[in-house]
Amino acid sequence: MASASRRLYIGVTGHLARRVQQHRRGEFKGFSKKYQMTRLVYAEATWDVQAAIRREKQLKGWMRAKKLELIESQNPEWRDLGIELLGSLRDPSLRSG
Repeated sequence: MASASRRLYIGVTGHLARRVQQHRRGEFKGFSKKYQMTRLVYAEATWDVQAAIRREKQLKGWMRAKKLELIESQNPEWRDLGIELLGSLRDPSLRSG
């Protein structure tokens, strides 16, 4: 997750869409709420929970420049991927047209 000023937050979740919504609503006290971590700019997926936790720890240990390089290799415009993710979950019966 990232703020509008590109401050970064790294975490693990079993349900990415729900977690993005929680960040957008400011449901978490502390760092992510204080710095308005509302934009999903990068994500990785795995079914292996232990691998996800290891990867989280690895990424958190990286210098900021390396994290930025990773994000920009996949999302150079820093698009909010949460818009696409959450948009795909909307009920199609609610769409007009």
